[in-house]
Amino acid sequence: MINGSVFKGLSRISLPECLADVKTPCYVIDEARLISNAEILSSVIERTGCKILLAQKAFSNYNFYPLLSPYLSGTEASGLYEARLGAEEMPGREVHVFCAAYRGDEFEELLKYADHIVFNSVNQLKRFGKTAKERGKSVGLRINPECSTQSDHEIYDPCAKGSRLGVTRDIWDRDMTDSLIGMLDGIHFHTLCEQNSDALEITLRAVEERFGDILPRMKWLNMGGGHHITKEDYNLPLLEKLINHAQEKWNLRVYLEPGEAVALNAGYLVSRVLDIVENGGIKIAILDASAACHMPDVIEMPYTPPLLDGYPPGIKEHSYRLAGPTCLAGDVIGDYSFDRELKTGDYLVFGDMAIYTTCKNNTFNGMPLPDIYRLGADGGFARLTDFGYGDFKIRLGSSE
Repeated sequence: MINGSVFKGLSRISLPECLADVKTPCYVIDEARLISNAEILSSVIERTGCKILLAQKAFSNYNFYPLLSPYLSGTEASGLYEARLGAEEMPGREVHVFCAAYRGDEFEELLKYADHIVFNSVNQLKRFGKTAKERGKSVGLRINPECSTQSDHEIYDPCAKGSRLGVTRDIWDRDMTDSLIGMLDGIHFHTLCEQNSDALEITLRAVEERFGDILPRMKWLNMGGGHHITKEDYNLPLLEKLINHAQEKWNLRVYLEPGEAVALNAGYLVSRVLDIVENGGIKIAILDASAACHMPDVIEMPYTPPLLDGYPPGIKEHSYRLAGPTCLAGDVIGDYSFDRELKTGDYLVFGDMAIYTTCKNNTFNGMPLPDIYRLGADGGFARLTDFGYGDFKIRLGSSE
């Protein structure tokens, strides 16, 4: 069965009753699951003394930042807007920024919000590092340990051949000077994607082999994201062993910046069946939710998202291909089977839809942005947004 514990949070509400007045598609963010994830992350902080940041690229629904703030050390941003969001919505917490290349016309403003600035290249360190240091910022450089621990999704592999991300050791040896190294407070690496701590162990060994002589000079080591810390089978003892090893051996502070671990299984996408068509013996249910617009990682990753009361194709009597309403032929969510026949108007609820959804969705074909609802830890259900035509139009021109 696809479901597992992904939909456990829905047991706190009467789903038909809550959906009676809801316009679909919509996202539902589960506060109880966010708290559960945050408690796990906070326990790692308490046991190791490391710091864990929210990577906003995965989850940037700031209405929930006050809920997360007591558990986390701060936020990680990929640029100016995320840095500002973290500073404004999680005040008093650290703001870290990494960008593949910073813009000269934005850097001064960025320094208003950021505490840590991580550069991707020696060139950028030379250009902006001195300014950042003069403003009292902690400066880091991203390295590339040239150690791939994944093979299925090269698009998510920062250590793939020809990657633009991070400084390899040969470039370090060629371009770094003592004065540039002296400018650094820390080293950053990010190589994982939804992986267990065994992959981190392999990566950390490669980091030590290639940059072990540099690390004793650093104040911190940021191990990036991609750590599936809140997944049920994640090996927490090994993670904590690796954190403690790094902190003790090199006398520095370890940072982690997961995004998916903070909001894993903490959201749902509710949709309805608009029509059912058939082609070549395949029944296709067309939904009001789009993979291309509302769950783009389904196509980019690709993967088949969990579905409430849905099973892999062929397991149950009635099999369907679920697809979106856009003109994109490949706007397909996946193949599933059900105990019953689907009918027009039926509700379908996809799981693990808090991460890489609301922050990546789009209005291709004029598709509306789904509204966002809060499922409170007490079972309360409230709408947080009111998206409409104006949100589509404002992105394309002047409102005057």
